[in-house]
Amino acid sequence: MNTATTTVSGKATTSTITLNEGYFSKRSTMDWVFVLLVLLGVGYAFMRHSASMDFYDKSILVGLVPAVVWLGWFWRPLRNLMMVVAFFALLGISSYQGNLARAETVFWLKYFLSSQSAILWMSVLFFMSTIFYWLGMFSTKQSEAMESLGSKIAWAAVTMALIGTMVRWHESHLLGPDIGHIPVSNLYEVFVLFCWMTTAFYLYYEAQYGTKALGAMVMLVVSAAVGFLLWYTLVREAHEIQPLVPALKSWWMKLHVPANFIGYGTFALAAMVAFAYLIKQQANETRWFKLTPLWMLGIVLCFLPIVFRSSSASGAAGGSNYWLVYSGISALIVGGILLGRKRIAARLPSYDILDDVMYKSIAVGFAFFTIATVLGALWAAEAWGGYWSWDPKETWALIVWLNYAAWLHMRLMKGLRGTVAAWWALAGLAVTTFAFLGVNMFLSGLHSYGTL
Repeated sequence: MNTATTTVSGKATTSTITLNEGYFSKRSTMDWVFVLLVLLGVGYAFMRHSASMDFYDKSILVGLVPAVVWLGWFWRPLRNLMMVVAFFALLGISSYQGNLARAETVFWLKYFLSSQSAILWMSVLFFMSTIFYWLGMFSTKQSEAMESLGSKIAWAAVTMALIGTMVRWHESHLLGPDIGHIPVSNLYEVFVLFCWMTTAFYLYYEAQYGTKALGAMVMLVVSAAVGFLLWYTLVREAHEIQPLVPALKSWWMKLHVPANFIGYGTFALAAMVAFAYLIKQQANETRWFKLTPLWMLGIVLCFLPIVFRSSSASGAAGGSNYWLVYSGISALIVGGILLGRKRIAARLPSYDILDDVMYKSIAVGFAFFTIATVLGALWAAEAWGGYWSWDPKETWALIVWLNYAAWLHMRLMKGLRGTVAAWWALAGLAVTTFAFLGVNMFLSGLHSYGTL
């Protein structure tokens, strides 16, 4: 703030000019401590793993510094999350002392910090978070306390997911220098990525709009993903770290897959917000055949067990029974939403907030999905000699891209809002899910690395 004194017609006047603070001048001491910690972390990574990194890997690592710092400054809870994850991941990594067998003898590795233990904790915490969000939805006196607890448990689940991911990365290097890779190479690993990334984006919008009621809806899709992850682990023992196939031994994977799953996660988030929008809209509907979103959810939840039970036939004996339990829980969820739709509608935020979160989620997802598609084309050119081959995965990725491009075009050019936008976003989840899972199940091609 600057103060200037001027003289007009013999009278002195004082005026105050307020200057905006610079971006860096607004940084706190803790912000700069965070920068130092990021630099130390990157230095540690170079010290430990530079021998197994090529020029591009090192460039990505250096490029992560400004990206991570900006994220930590942009949303301070992320800064705290990253510091907690770094501390416990380093504790887990150092506890191995170069020997994977210590995962069965060191207490905190065996029960908390080995990758499989941390991811199992993640799974339990995501289920617990969903339960508390729903308890808050229906509670009459403790709704805010329950939802707040659900939010805190969701943060804890994201923390355990990231710890498990970081430790798993180290575990892969302990298996052998030619085996070590970033853990985003198969269905097991990318489902972990999907779960924490979707939740993190939701938690950001929860903080921005000051509403926790949406958590009950959004965490349903995260819990469904966790349910699939547990089944996949049971049937395929997918938690075992496997060497990469030759086409995946590329630094492109570190960029393409995370960008892709930012898209998948935010599209799923938008779909669940759209589902909430439609439930709020049809809360007072008494004609059962008009409650279309709920019947669609019921049909999908009943269809999935049929598909995956057939996949379980050649797997573990418990795989088929797992989906019977899933069906029962799904029926209870659909029935609960059907009976409590008026209470749910009253607790949900306004239509404007739901519409805005839906739009922003799709906009962010579309931007990153576009980047991922371009990166995938460049990767394909390096691996297979062509940018585009009309492989089933590529074709369905294009369909997903065109779907959301059309949604955003109609939104920005024609003012698409309300019911049509919500139905379209919800249908987009079906298209995205087929591109993500359906291609692996029913089609084959160059991208068939995560078989069911």
